[in-house]
Parts: sequence; C-alpha cells; structure tokens
Amino acid sequence: MDMQILYEDNHLLIAVKPVNIPSQGDPSGDADMLTLLKAYIKEKYNKPGEVYLGLVHRLDRPAGGVMAFARTSKAAARLSAQFAGHGAKKRYLAVLCGEGNGGSFADYIRKEANGTASLCDEGAAEAKAARLSYAPLAYTEGLTLADVSLQTGRHHQIRVQFAHLGLPLYGDARYNPRAKPGEQLALWAASLSFPHPVTKETVLIEKEPPGIFPWTVFEQKTVGFSMPVLFEDGRLLAVDKPAGMEVEEKLTELVNARFPSARPCHRLDANTTGVTLFALTDKAYEEITQGMEKRSIEKVYRCVVKGAPEPAEKICRAWLKKDPEAAKVAIFDKEVSGAKEIITEYRVEERFADTSILSVKLVTGRTHQIRAHLAHLGHPILGDDKYGDREFNKSKGQKIQLLRAVRAVIRIPGYGMTIEAPKTF
Repeated sequence: MDMQILYEDNHLLIAVKPVNIPSQGDPSGDADMLTLLKAYIKEKYNKPGEVYLGLVHRLDRPAGGVMAFARTSKAAARLSAQFAGHGAKKRYLAVLCGEGNGGSFADYIRKEANGTASLCDEGAAEAKAARLSYAPLAYTEGLTLADVSLQTGRHHQIRVQFAHLGLPLYGDARYNPRAKPGEQLALWAASLSFPHPVTKETVLIEKEPPGIFPWTVFEQKTVGFSMPVLFEDGRLLAVDKPAGMEVEEKLTELVNARFPSARPCHRLDANTTGVTLFALTDKAYEEITQGMEKRSIEKVYRCVVKGAPEPAEKICRAWLKKDPEAAKVAIFDKEVSGAKEIITEYRVEERFADTSILSVKLVTGRTHQIRAHLAHLGHPILGDDKYGDREFNKSKGQKIQLLRAVRAVIRIPGYGMTIEAPKTF
C-alpha cells in the first residue's frame, strides 16, 4: 500500500491513515499503520534489521486522517507526554446526524470489556474525564459538519459523546442506531499541532477528508467561514460567533481565511455566542480597544438563568479575583486584595416557572464576569458547567451555556452605530 506522507525528518513521521486501517496490529491480522510505515522507512533508507517507530497516539480503525509517529525513542517519550497532556492540539471533522449548535462538553467515560465505550458517573470504576468542544461549520439535509477539538483522548470519545447528545456520527455502526450497512464512519483527523520534540518549533499539519459521501455534500470541508458577518466596512468587522470556539484560536483562524488582516478586539468565552468585533487595520484596532477601555463601546448580552432576580432591574457592583489553579474566578461583595471591581447591569425580560431571560449590560469587562456574577447573586446561567447549578442543568437537559452577545453599541471616532445579532439561542 502506498502511504501518503505529510511530514518527515529524523525525529518525526506524519502520514495519512486511510479509513478502516488499524493504527497498530490487532487480532484481525490486517495490515496496520505501524507495520506499513516501518516497511516504508526500511525500504526508503535501505535500513538493515528492525526499524524503530514509536506509536504516540491512535485513531479508531474506521476513522482516517493525520497521524504522527516518532522515529526515535527520545521523540517518542516527548510526544507521548504532549499527547497525554495539552501540548498537542487535535482537531477533527465529523458529520453529525441532526443539527448541532456547538458547545463544550465534559463527561466521564469508560472502556467496556466488549471493546465499546460508555458514559458513566464520575465515581464509577475506571471512569476517565472526557472533554471536547465543537462548532458547526455547515448544515445540509439534516446533517451537521462539525469542527471538533479534543481536550482529552479517550477510547471512542467523540463517537460516544455525540451519540449521548443525540447527534450520532454518520455511518457509526457501533453508536448510531440509524447507520446502515456499508456506510463509512464520517470522522476525520483534520489537523494536528504540537511543538517539535527537538527544535520546539510548532508543527502544524492539515489534511482534508476524502472526496466521498457524506463529505462531498458540504462545499467547504475543513476551513470555512460559516458564521454570519454582521457588519464589515474595511475597518471594522463584526461576526456572529458560534458556541464551542475560542476567539483567539479557531474563530480567528476562520476569520483570517477570508479577512487575513483581521485581529480580535475582545474575547468571548468559548461557549458564549454572538457579536464579536475584529479590526481590519492597525488604526481601527487601536480605536476599538481604546473604546473598550473608555467604555465608549457598550456590550449587551442575553441569557437564561435559574429563577428570577429581585428587583427586576438593577446595577450590581462586586469584586472579582482570578483563581488560576482552578481556572475560575471568585466574586466578593467587598473589596479584597488582588480583586478588581466589576459592575454588571441586568433587566428581567421574561419570567417562567423556574427560569427567566435577562438582558445584561457590562459596565466593566472582566474574565467570566457575567457567569460568575450572576451565579454569585443566586441566578446561575442555564447550561453553564463551571459556575452553574449542574443538577438544575441536568434536570432541564441543558448542556449548552445559554449566554449570547446580542448587541454592540459603538461610539468611537467615525462610528455612531449599533450592531445586533439575532436574539435566539
């Protein structure tokens, strides 16, 4: 079998794993990637004896895409540590059955004796944390093309977590009851990024999925600018950010594919959706960021919270302090050392039995301000896994954080305007 090599040096070998080829030898006895690539090295370099090649990560047999191997034991040890931790960034494309809205999800997963995997409680035997985020790139014919980022690498993780969300992967014979015989699992390792084990320079390798169904029903397979542009005039760009995307990483990458000079002017949490501002020139970047600091740009959000705050409209003041170890912030009613003042204004738009919809204005813009401040007031955002009420979220079947930036009122030189995104979640 001819192997498609994407990157090769004295320390690394990165190749495309075809679908239905095992990552390493298994009881089937079929040709596997590790054996095939050893044969490739042996032939290319006329090496006598046994060839060393280290397996540092795996792809499910029916999945295909970018796969990295180590050519030395030192590289293998360093790469294995990166894949086990957060040094390597793995991005997948998946075709989901149904329409997914994006988001970040944390579950616990365990491998069963029969080779499948299942979600389980945190305290279950052999339970391991499983975290991923995804963003929809395109929709068609009841399918979603999803851009998936893995924070952990568990057995069948992507397939199990999406099946649990009611969005099983197309062609997944194990976890999708609607899959038909002969369909190919639509899961593709689209890109891999990590520091080189020796030079420390970033290695970024990307590869589009094969031109077969269901990938062919989507016009843009890997990098596509799918979120709506709300405003653009050559200086300022505003887009409607989907859930599951970090502004400074994937969102900026997608924006730059169409607007190469665009720079993000502010951040939204990965699971917060809505109006996001980019500058298209250096001068515009300076003006917009200064406008943020001077509060000449007003940001308005909409969210669903537990209960209903009293009074129905209020300007709330508190102090926020970051806790880097917990990757969270703490809120205090009085000034404490190291904390920064926050001011959050809310108004109840609509009340329901045990939830309400709020309109929220940020007077200050701190890390996780809205989420943490509302939770501190006793009204956490529905679907918020970090600051929210997990049992309440579970009772509502809500895993996606319902917080959306719906409006930016801009009053800076050359602009006196309001940019709005649809209010729906």
